[in-house]
Amino acid sequence: MTAINSDTIFGFIKPEIDVHILGISTITNILRDCGFTVKIAPPEVMKAVEDIKKVNNSSLVAKWLKDNRINIIGFSYRLDPQEGCNYFCSFFNQISDLKLLRKDGGLIDKVSFAGLPDSCELIKKTLGNQAIYFYGDESHIDSLKKYEVPQHLYPKSFSFIHEYDKSLWNFAEKFIESERYQSISSPDHYGYHSCGTSIDCFADRLRYCKSHKSLPLIRVHAGPYSPNRTEAIKEYISWTEQLSKTRLLDVLSIGSSQLTQQHFSENWEGLHNGGGVPINSELEYRQIAEAARPMLVRTYAGTKNVPWLAQMHERCLNISWHALSYWWFCKLDGRGNNTVLENLKEHIETIKYIASTGKPLEPNVPHHFSFRGGDDVTYIISGYIAAKTAKRYGIRHLILQNMLNTPKYTWGIQDLAKGRAMLKLVRELEDENFMVSLQSRAGLDYFSPDLEKAKVQLAAITALMDDIEPDNPNSPEIIHVVSYSEAVRLATPDIIEDSIKITLGALKEYRTLKSFGKTFNTSDNCDINYRYNELYTEAKESIALLENSFPDLYTPQGLYRVYEMGFFPTPYIFDPLKHFPNATKWHTAIINGGVKVVDDNGKPIDTIKRYKSILGI
Repeated sequence: MTAINSDTIFGFIKPEIDVHILGISTITNILRDCGFTVKIAPPEVMKAVEDIKKVNNSSLVAKWLKDNRINIIGFSYRLDPQEGCNYFCSFFNQISDLKLLRKDGGLIDKVSFAGLPDSCELIKKTLGNQAIYFYGDESHIDSLKKYEVPQHLYPKSFSFIHEYDKSLWNFAEKFIESERYQSISSPDHYGYHSCGTSIDCFADRLRYCKSHKSLPLIRVHAGPYSPNRTEAIKEYISWTEQLSKTRLLDVLSIGSSQLTQQHFSENWEGLHNGGGVPINSELEYRQIAEAARPMLVRTYAGTKNVPWLAQMHERCLNISWHALSYWWFCKLDGRGNNTVLENLKEHIETIKYIASTGKPLEPNVPHHFSFRGGDDVTYIISGYIAAKTAKRYGIRHLILQNMLNTPKYTWGIQDLAKGRAMLKLVRELEDENFMVSLQSRAGLDYFSPDLEKAKVQLAAITALMDDIEPDNPNSPEIIHVVSYSEAVRLATPDIIEDSIKITLGALKEYRTLKSFGKTFNTSDNCDINYRYNELYTEAKESIALLENSFPDLYTPQGLYRVYEMGFFPTPYIFDPLKHFPNATKWHTAIINGGVKVVDDNGKPIDTIKRYKSILGI
């Protein structure tokens, strides 16, 4: 086996059916920070790995591995454990049969699998120690150790833990050990006249909870997976009825399948579901909405016919608020068939429709740039531009989603600075016709597969949410509770209930400790305030430059050009055909717990200077 050095080339691959790319983006970022070359398989290779036993597919995968001279190959699959085992074992056996492993004269020294713990255990029973296994709980250092990366290649920042993060962990650990969350009861959220009726709405519930000082509202995204579509719908309705009885949950977010989003009301014969609730009729949506009362209900937008789907969601669900992703859930990220420009055009038309209903809009935008390697300033600017676009086309109430721990190695002080800067900028848009509600949540890949550790993480991140606006008892107005089982399996109603109790209990206890001055002071911390001011100023000046340079900025064409010209870097997007070379050419790196655009020498690039270089001024 050849020792790892700076010339070692890593490659990462996954079946195309699995749309989860955050894990690959994260490990890619870590390895590139160490100076390694990393290659990510293009879509046609990912498609081929789904049926690698076919001669053409096998040849295509082998050619990619050989042409890129890959020494360590990582395979990722986050869906069904048995499917993950089948895909990976077929892949491993094929590259072994083709003599691509170093022991047989090839170039590949190591093969790794990253997925659900159950997938890892199934594969272990077949392959034993022939592969390296990533369960999802690994730190930067853990990941590098598994690949046997020499310590002299580690960036120094990987081993540092900020005092604020230590304080959050200490608080959360004691809270979970106490089990005081078990006694949490449902808050007073249901006493208003329209609650649970056909005319119930988010605005009424928010108004009631504000007046009764019982915020935050709780949202959960949930949905069981089953290859049997009928059984999956039946099980989800049962889940919905159980959750409605707890009175802990305000907004049920339907975890619909990719097929629902991409092929609603079409014939699905021969199409793979890929996880999520496979809803395919208006009747099924109506049944779910009825079972959910007195909860409010929301769901994903579609990936085509977006305006029509929004109208259908309004008609069948009385949807609590709509969510749109602007540049995302299309060809850019493999989630739909619209081009980016087509997607933006459909989304602007949908915003106009949503405005006519008076319902709120949640732009699912900033974290999607972060998933794909975007920097902190891009996170803030994209969030602001999405919000101002919504306001320009008539939206009166914006749900501002702030996803924390993305990437999961972000320091807490960086999350606070980034969240505060975005919130301040977006709140500057508020007037008598436009209001903003903050919705905070944990990151998608944040939680450990060790469930007890994950409970501590959930309590810790809840405390961090309270520090975004530490002196505002109504902030955040909404918490999107990500269940502590996220890294292991889909959350059942019982796990969801426990997760909500942990969230509400941690929030209550942290606020009590804060009132006695027994928590980390985030209001006057110089590290947080310095980074906040830096981010706010850099983002505000950059937005002004974009607005002055693009009179049509808040149109589909303007939004498209901002991405196409490279103002919003996405270094980890899968773009093998180079449709967006200006967006993928930038490098980013984690520096002091935050993400910055860097030059070839790893030095941060000021956003204004970078924007001016793009504009040629």
